[in-house]
Amino acid sequence: MSDPAFPSDWAEKLLSGDRRILAKAVTLVESTRSDHRDQAEALIAAVMPHTGKSTRIGISGVPGVGKSTFIEAFGQHVTDLGHRIAVLAVDPSSKRAGGSILGDKTRMEVLSRNPAAFIRPSPAGSTLGGVARRTRESMLLCEAAGFDVILVETVGVGQSETAVADMTDMFLLLLLPAGGDELQGLKKGIVELADMVLVNKADGDLAAQAKRTAADYHGALRLLNKVQADWTVPVLPCSALTGQGVDEAWTRIQAFRDLGTGNGGFQARRRDQARSWLWDELLAELTQRLRQDDTVRDMLPAVQKAVADGDLPAPIGARQLVDALLLGRNALQK
Repeated sequence: MSDPAFPSDWAEKLLSGDRRILAKAVTLVESTRSDHRDQAEALIAAVMPHTGKSTRIGISGVPGVGKSTFIEAFGQHVTDLGHRIAVLAVDPSSKRAGGSILGDKTRMEVLSRNPAAFIRPSPAGSTLGGVARRTRESMLLCEAAGFDVILVETVGVGQSETAVADMTDMFLLLLLPAGGDELQGLKKGIVELADMVLVNKADGDLAAQAKRTAADYHGALRLLNKVQADWTVPVLPCSALTGQGVDEAWTRIQAFRDLGTGNGGFQARRRDQARSWLWDELLAELTQRLRQDDTVRDMLPAVQKAVADGDLPAPIGARQLVDALLLGRNALQK
């Protein structure tokens, strides 16, 4: 990977749909090495004109709701219709050991063998919302390789799910069949992000309960007053196990995209995503520069101790470190 000429070579192969190069390219953009970052940025810049034509869908739900099973059924359905689907499944990382299970390919055994599908598990790392920092770049690479449906599966409800909503065209929330008590525990902020809600496991003994739950959530969403021009958030029962409702979910996704394309909402959402990406990268870059700066690194132990001991308010300590970085930069320029 040290050859500086390889990004242009990889760009050409990526645009031809080379899956092996796609996998390597995603590994490249996930790397934290500075030389790899330079190459990754060159690669992204080269393929950027060939991106943006896919439908990007974020999927979230509590552990055990059946996200992977649903994605497999959904993926098989859309590929049968002639689409190519890329699944970016983000696994939780251990805060102690730093590793992750990365088991999505084992849970999507059938879809992983589908030549029209690409499944890439990635560790969430330290980012919130269950989304790896480089997920946006991975989406662009998949689009360049010809995948027209991109799914981003998050770790699950409980962190900042706005992360996936800020990088996808449609946010899909999967729920379990539940009774009234569980409905009272509904997290308003998460549901308000949803553009569509599916109550999974609507089969067997749970079929009737799933339909009741869908009706209850439909009523709850009306009370939440989710405002979106010309779009009423659908709440549908489905079964990833039997495939029931999967075709209806895809039909609603297409309708949502057609509506957004027609009224300009789709383009506005993409522009908002680009601005959000810029700010995320700006904050991440600033944090990295702070950690790498010699002056800041020398000051950091004393500032951290003062804050931990209660002698210095954290906002003042943070400002001192940022000022040290900026003053050092200005001195170098002079």
